[in-house]
Amino acid sequence: MEKIIEIAVIVAGIDEEYQHSVIEGVINCAKVNNANISCFSAFGGVISNSKYDVGEYNIYSLINFEKFDGVILLSNTISDPIEKEKIVNRVKKSGLPVSILDCSDYKDFYNISIDNYSVMRTLVSHVILAHGAKIINYISGPVANPEAADRQRAFSEVMKEYSLEVDEERIYHGDFRAADGKKAIEYFFSSALEHPQAIICANDAMALAAIEELNNMGYKVPDDVIVTGFDNTYNAKHHLPALTTVSRPLDEAGYKACEVILKVIKGKKQKGNITLKSSPVFTESCGCKTAEKIDIDEYKITTYKMLNSFKNDISLLNRMTAQLVENETPEENFRTVASLIHEVQCERFAICLCSNWDQVITGKSSDEMPEIYQIQGYTEKMSAPLLMMNGRNHPVTAFDSSDMLPMPVSGGGNVSFFMPLHFRERCLGYYVFMNSTFPLKSLLCHALMLSISNSIENICKILHLNSMIDELNKLYTVDQLCNIYNRNGFIRMAGQIYNSCQNAGRKVLISFIDMDGLKYINDNFGHKEGDYALQHLARIIKDCCKSGRICARFGGDEFIILGANATDEDIPALESTFNIQLESINRIIRKPYKISASIGTIVTDATADVTLFNLITQADEIMYENKKRKRTSRYLRRDHDQDDMNYDTRWNYKA
Repeated sequence: MEKIIEIAVIVAGIDEEYQHSVIEGVINCAKVNNANISCFSAFGGVISNSKYDVGEYNIYSLINFEKFDGVILLSNTISDPIEKEKIVNRVKKSGLPVSILDCSDYKDFYNISIDNYSVMRTLVSHVILAHGAKIINYISGPVANPEAADRQRAFSEVMKEYSLEVDEERIYHGDFRAADGKKAIEYFFSSALEHPQAIICANDAMALAAIEELNNMGYKVPDDVIVTGFDNTYNAKHHLPALTTVSRPLDEAGYKACEVILKVIKGKKQKGNITLKSSPVFTESCGCKTAEKIDIDEYKITTYKMLNSFKNDISLLNRMTAQLVENETPEENFRTVASLIHEVQCERFAICLCSNWDQVITGKSSDEMPEIYQIQGYTEKMSAPLLMMNGRNHPVTAFDSSDMLPMPVSGGGNVSFFMPLHFRERCLGYYVFMNSTFPLKSLLCHALMLSISNSIENICKILHLNSMIDELNKLYTVDQLCNIYNRNGFIRMAGQIYNSCQNAGRKVLISFIDMDGLKYINDNFGHKEGDYALQHLARIIKDCCKSGRICARFGGDEFIILGANATDEDIPALESTFNIQLESINRIIRKPYKISASIGTIVTDATADVTLFNLITQADEIMYENKKRKRTSRYLRRDHDQDDMNYDTRWNYKA
């Protein structure tokens, strides 16, 4: 069988009409030729947040060029020049055949361009000659964008040819986005310069926004000021007034870009540069009459479908956002998305997560914490907790990020959209939409992804918060030196055990343990050795706590054991095990001192008229009597003298 050709498409801002028109042309050509398309798309520059842009542009690092046979590059849609250069360098290094849209800067690439320069000259000349405009302002696209550069160059040259002034203050540099049109009008009309008679815009989105802002300020188009655009988008055609603009064969450009790559892959020579013609559309916004008649019935049907689709998308976004905010676990989150994502009509939808997306650091000080945020690239292993196919989730525990797709696809004619999943600059993973028009057609695709991304980040925060609570709880209840309960932890747990035995009419076991000779060890061998001895004693005590017993360091060198459902036979069994383990540890560690301790144990009924602390006092007294009988060493006798002085004041709970 003939190998299926795999083509990568690299683009930004597919919610704009230019991008999705070109991509539709690419897809049409790929389907005719049974090729697969993988479209890697970011929304960089949309939110005006540099950290957010880092997270968006990271999607391009996912591309494994070894998996592809060719590349289609819409570098003119990527506004960040540094990111653009990084992508171009990676594409060059891949050695794959590359089609690029509207850019002649790279000789190794096949440039599919649409005439920008000559048609813009025609448009500007028309405004001057046919409508007599002399004071003309200009709203440009990004300076680094080749199309924007050609259009502005044509504007400037025509103005000079007609001896009209090109004042820098009459030029506003935007990013091809609608918001730039509004900002440009605010900039122009706050200037001390005479108001313009015409405003030439480098694309339709900025032009339409400029008209709206002019209307808000009380100016009429074209009576007070002429406005023109570039691209002949759907909104430009159906605006009132209809926008004078430039019609460009965007679908054809995308189709041709794909066609050239397919032919090159199959060994057929192609021209390095192909230029498609565009044509001016003179209509109402410059003062001309509309030549093209709009089919009102068709317009009504199309508008209804668009509004209905938008309404459904808003409903989906609102319902998903409302449900996601209630979730506190990853499982709840993915169930919510799974229950609703079928509404976007994807053959496959996947949430792919980095292996460290939910990593929580525990037991570390702030200066010891490693960098756990994934910012550049993706982890070697990914998971896909959500992989929706045929209405069911088929989660993938682990797959290589170099494979990009969590599960391979068969056959040709498939279209996959890879889009970033991140919170600010932190990379969490990516989304995959397969064989769906949603990423191209819906204006809310980006908003939906933002909602899911934010909910996953909220889950991360909850996991971190729970971890911190656990850490704080551990600090509150666990002795950090001996790694057993401290007095707070013991009181919390012991009360539950004692009440349970009291309610069931069962006996409790309480052992009180006091280390022998800790002061001698500290004074003669240092506190580090004293800590060492305490830790080994604590391990022995912990080993004696089987069958539901708990133990704690009550303070200093004093420990306690509490057990439920005890019998009198437990006393000799426990104390014998304890003493045997003490002898064993001393043989093993072979220190110049011995780890020794005195123990006192009682087994008694848990009754309402006797408090737990009363019983602890009884065990303490037995321990102390045993300690006094053990005066067998010089350092123990020294410690006993101090113990005798302090005995009556050691415990807060003694009456």
